[in-house]
Amino acid sequence: MTLPSDYVERVYAGVLGKIIAVYLGRPIEGWSYEMIIERFGEINYYVHEALDLPLIVTDDDLSGTFTFARAMPDYGNSLDLTPAQIGQTWLNYIVEGKTILWWGGIGDVTEHTAYIRLKNGIQPPRSGSIELNGPVMAQQIGSQIFIDSWGMIAPGDPALAADLARRAACVSHDGEAIYGAQVVAALVAQAFVESDINKLIDDAVSLIPPDSITYRMIEQVRNWQARQPDWRGTLGQIDSEYNRDRYPGNCHIVPNHARIILALLYGDDDFQKSLMVVNTSGFDTDCNSGNVGCIMGVKNGLAGIDAGPDWRGPVADRLYLPSADGGSGISDAVGETYKLVNIGRGMRGLAPLAPKNGARYHFSVPGSVQGFESETGRECKNTLTIENVTGRGKNGDRSLALRFHQLAKGRIARAATLTFIPSKEIADYFDERGYRLLASPTLYPGQAVRASLAAGASNAEPVSLRLYARHYNEDDALEIIGGESVQLAPGAEVKLSWRVPVTGNQPIAAVGIEIAGENGASGTVYLDWLTWDGAPNMQLNRPHISEAGREKRKRPKFWKKAWIYALDSSERFDSWDYWPQAYRLIQNQGRGLLIQGTRDWIDYQFAATAMPRVCEAGGIAVRVQGLQRYYALLLDQKSTRIVRVLDGETILAQSDTGWSVERNYELKLKVEGAKLTAFVNGEQALEAQDPDNALTGGGIALIAQAGFIYFDKVAVKPL
Repeated sequence: MTLPSDYVERVYAGVLGKIIAVYLGRPIEGWSYEMIIERFGEINYYVHEALDLPLIVTDDDLSGTFTFARAMPDYGNSLDLTPAQIGQTWLNYIVEGKTILWWGGIGDVTEHTAYIRLKNGIQPPRSGSIELNGPVMAQQIGSQIFIDSWGMIAPGDPALAADLARRAACVSHDGEAIYGAQVVAALVAQAFVESDINKLIDDAVSLIPPDSITYRMIEQVRNWQARQPDWRGTLGQIDSEYNRDRYPGNCHIVPNHARIILALLYGDDDFQKSLMVVNTSGFDTDCNSGNVGCIMGVKNGLAGIDAGPDWRGPVADRLYLPSADGGSGISDAVGETYKLVNIGRGMRGLAPLAPKNGARYHFSVPGSVQGFESETGRECKNTLTIENVTGRGKNGDRSLALRFHQLAKGRIARAATLTFIPSKEIADYFDERGYRLLASPTLYPGQAVRASLAAGASNAEPVSLRLYARHYNEDDALEIIGGESVQLAPGAEVKLSWRVPVTGNQPIAAVGIEIAGENGASGTVYLDWLTWDGAPNMQLNRPHISEAGREKRKRPKFWKKAWIYALDSSERFDSWDYWPQAYRLIQNQGRGLLIQGTRDWIDYQFAATAMPRVCEAGGIAVRVQGLQRYYALLLDQKSTRIVRVLDGETILAQSDTGWSVERNYELKLKVEGAKLTAFVNGEQALEAQDPDNALTGGGIALIAQAGFIYFDKVAVKPL
């Protein structure tokens, strides 16, 4: 089936609908209808502030939805994608005990149980089967909370969406959980072409067995709705017929799926009312709300979301997706939209879309801001508002209007978007909450930030512009660095470029535009696009500790948070107080990785000094795209080898010279195109070609396999 002409905008509305709805439901997850009514009444808008919670959160509904769909591009956007390949995607992107899933233990939490099955070599669908895991656990809610993406890549084709949903859901679930997932995916897919809610539900339920509980439950809820004008009455009947005693477990799919149908039937085809019904109904509110938000977002588009209160302003497209692919952890709704759109296009043999020559921030979708917000510090307070507009970008494309107000000396305006974890408080909150924010920065020293800007023709006077960033310092506080300022006359355009300097092994948290003026200047600067490229140029050594920090025995922590820690020993991998080396990696069994970087690192060299203590093997990796996708230089006591890890391990080159314990080895691995060159102690040791050029970009990793290895003098440089 051909893609809809408004495919990008409708997917964006679905992604936004999902994000908004999850953020709306997350603070009251697990609450009953009675608890919600007593505390809030009906849920008509965000309630996080009343509970002293952040709005933008890490959440399994979002992480799983946008991470597991990467199976498609990772396996060539093939319609022959298998459940086993989706299971391999779990193993690649999930950091055990830390990301995406709810980690409650085998036999208690469905997804955790399935993950352990996969890790032990049990393939889907057996990994999620009733036969292996029992009927209660296999039919919990997780199958449908991750499933919306499969509908968005199959617009107008509910049968394909349901089939993809079956393949994805059977990794961890079975029985009614499969059927619920198929219904949700089909609803999302058919919402691109069907505007009538009842016909939409007809089309979706026709794809599951008529003798299933889910089919009969949906029919019963529809019958109740036909006789009962008040949704509360039907909710009472749902809770009587499909209660937790009858459908046990932590969070069974059937009573929660009933709430999705309830909201669609009683929502009067209105985004806000549909979310009100599903959230006020209680139980797994972020999950149920997320599914309803995506369906209604796709169905009624951005106009439907914008018809009610300002849902989009507080969210500002922001999204966290922690996984073993750390560079994707800080994301936004537009970025995830184009990933899904390009999967949908790739499945049909169409070229990917890359607005404005592939710029990271291009604002091409109506209302999008891609995380850009005005800074509110002392010198910036109330100096800037931000709006997505048409007509001032290149060829009349959309751009971001930065409207500055009454600037004077000492008063500036700044607009920035996140490139890393925004604050220590946020990091600590997520660590304590359980859904941790594991992420690497997206911007690094040595990379060139570029932007295209224009001054409003009606500006009264020239303004001064510069690119800037905020990075963490030795006290884990944020400080500003920036490029040279340029003057921009009214109506003039400029392209800025700035190479990010060394930050002392401290991660960069935000990047943006600074505007300065005089004489109470007000006006507009249009940001057409902002992007960066190139390999990083940095030393990742032990950071300097300030005198104040030493006196307080306070260690800087944010340099460590830039690493994705996928080892099974203590996360205290830094050793500056006790040993001369900066990093100590301990992996008790199997292979563990300490990962940093992003997929847009293409050709570069990575070096580190390693000293094995007691280990089976170890080394360094490049173009790392998770735990199961990378190139590595590995050494043991018998050999040195270059390997490709991609659904198994392939040796690309090998020698019979190894290393010895308690000795230092200078390791370096260069990657250029399909060519890999390894150096040990300054001498070229191996050279290899990947005949498939399978991994074209990715970050770095230090590797410890069944043992203890020190690393130091870690550096990434351009070729």
